[in-house]
Amino acid sequence: MSILPEIEIVDYTSESLRYLEHGWPSELCRWHAHEEYELHLIVDSYGKAFVGDYIGAFEPGSLYLTGPNLPHNWVTEVDETEPLILRDVLVQFKHKNFEAAANTLHELKEIMPLLELARSGIEFVHFPYAVAREYMRRIADSKGIDRMLVFLTFLNALNTHPHKSILSVAKLEQKTGNKNYDRIGEVVDYVVSRYNENLSVADAAAMAGMSETSFSRNFRNTTGNRFIDFVNRVRIGHACVLLLETDQQISSICYDVGFQNLANFNRHFFKLKNITPRAYRNTARERLKQPDTAEQGPAT
Repeated sequence: MSILPEIEIVDYTSESLRYLEHGWPSELCRWHAHEEYELHLIVDSYGKAFVGDYIGAFEPGSLYLTGPNLPHNWVTEVDETEPLILRDVLVQFKHKNFEAAANTLHELKEIMPLLELARSGIEFVHFPYAVAREYMRRIADSKGIDRMLVFLTFLNALNTHPHKSILSVAKLEQKTGNKNYDRIGEVVDYVVSRYNENLSVADAAAMAGMSETSFSRNFRNTTGNRFIDFVNRVRIGHACVLLLETDQQISSICYDVGFQNLANFNRHFFKLKNITPRAYRNTARERLKQPDTAEQGPAT
């Protein structure tokens, strides 16, 4: 994943909505940005979501809405060895179309605050997967007014959904003409793949061919994070996966993800998650045991 988001030009014909689906690996799975909103549902696989300066775990059923020019990517865990026929389904749409419609159809103004939140990225936590998948299926299978009606009904359900998580602290937008982005991107790729190694600012700056001062400034401007904070976020993200999916001792996880002592690991974990590693494991597993609350899906 390069931190320089690739600009994606979305090809619209006569429709206001674009539906896409793809497997993994795919040329569509890349760090990129585009002017459209993207409503994105994970169908299969586990990995890390990168949205602006946010890094977190995704799983089947994870549902996101990203705003215009907000860089994003979903990176499947590297231990996935078999290609996936279908990993993602998504819908893209333009702000100007909805803004123009809302100026005429005042009922649509109810959706505009949701779109504003999406500029930082939203995850719809605990939105029932079956309901989301059915909406996406109906969008894929319909055209014209029928497609728009299904989509607006879906957006309305998301707007009233009580569990929304705002993802990116910084509303990062694609910037052009910055020759340092590619060099910073190489460092980000290194961190993502080798997060458990000893990574210093000096080493990272040397890798990017910059002075430490220049590197630190460019890294923060590009990612929204100080270098060491970014490293810790990646490490804590991997720790969350191990806490949830294994019975490995917390002290062992601490060292496996690259921290040198347990106290430091606990401190950074609490700073990022506002919960201790043990409490995170217990809470996350309890939530997994709870069935989704019943929500009315799209009419058939």
